[in-house]
Amino acid sequence: MTLPSSSTPAPAVAARPGAIILTRHGKPALSRKCLLTAQGYGRWWAEYERLGLFPGQTAPDALSETAVASGTLISSSRPRARESAALAAPGREVLVEPLFIEAPLPPPPLPEWIKLSPRFWGVVSRFWWHVFNNHGGQETRVQAEARAEQAADRLIAAAADGREVVVFAHGYFNHMVGVALKARGWRLTANQGFKYWSQRRFEKV
Repeated sequence: MTLPSSSTPAPAVAARPGAIILTRHGKPALSRKCLLTAQGYGRWWAEYERLGLFPGQTAPDALSETAVASGTLISSSRPRARESAALAAPGREVLVEPLFIEAPLPPPPLPEWIKLSPRFWGVVSRFWWHVFNNHGGQETRVQAEARAEQAADRLIAAAADGREVVVFAHGYFNHMVGVALKARGWRLTANQGFKYWSQRRFEKV
């Protein structure tokens, strides 16, 4: 006599995994039309992380169609990402995960007489963080790369049932996750770059 197994059934695994779509959030509420010192940019970035989207936006139709039809919707825990997911797929359940927040942008210790726009400070800060390990006590590049590897594995597991996974997150961290996906044999099959509301679609080779 064969007794029924008491073990939990394994999650369904499709013959081919679903696509993974990395999406950047919409336009943030905080203006970039200002000049700031390095310290001022540090404060600006902290506010940028706290705020949500610039009001009055709508998600592109193509993105909404993809998000509504997807099997799993995931968002970074930052307000601008959560609000973007809600606009793209109203009423859908969204898994909010801090794993997908942006890599930090601490400004380098440059003299106070240097003033740049937030856009230029972002480029300078990312360069110093990436090349010179200027992290200011925040997440280092090595730590962020390890987090991106973990995020890629999380998404691959979510796509195992054959349905698409859509992630609402951030420009640079999405890039890092894309690198990790490519290293795991996933191919970039559609690319809208890293502008607001952009999609980058990955499929298993």
